[in-house]
Amino acid sequence: MEDGDGNGWVHLPDGSRRWGVYGAAGLLLYGVDMAGTGHVLLQHRAEWTHMGGMWGIPGGARNRDETPLEAAVREFREEIAGDLGGYTVVGVHEHDLAVWRYDTFLLSVPGLAPFTPGNDESIEVRWVPVAAAESLPLLPAFRTAWPGLLADLRRSAEAPRVLRGDPAGGE
Repeated sequence: MEDGDGNGWVHLPDGSRRWGVYGAAGLLLYGVDMAGTGHVLLQHRAEWTHMGGMWGIPGGARNRDETPLEAAVREFREEIAGDLGGYTVVGVHEHDLAVWRYDTFLLSVPGLAPFTPGNDESIEVRWVPVAAAESLPLLPAFRTAWPGLLADLRRSAEAPRVLRGDPAGGE
């Protein structure tokens, strides 16, 4: 695989564009604090990035030979510093536009591990209470997806679709 061979814009029939020649993927981490409050890990995008200054999740372009989950984990590790450790994939939210697709993997993680920006694409990375996420200036696509992601998180709490992940990123 060529490094970053999925980098590039895809132009949609409506004139909009999306990043990722082969689609894109990201991770939405969910953890619970000591008081039992659910949190999601959000990334404050650097000003120089596309739609900088807004909040979303770590993620990015898929490369030709990657599964969406492999791409999401790789992008997370590029953008976020900290130990992803063991995780459980409890759901997948698919946004399929026929010529381009974004897969958000919902990951349940034990506790609220410390994470910091791993490169210059982030201003900050923060665990945000689920109830407060909508109060942030979210990326427009993430804001649109948030109600579905929230519903998927709630469903996963009732009947998780479990895929175990290991610290090395394998499935």
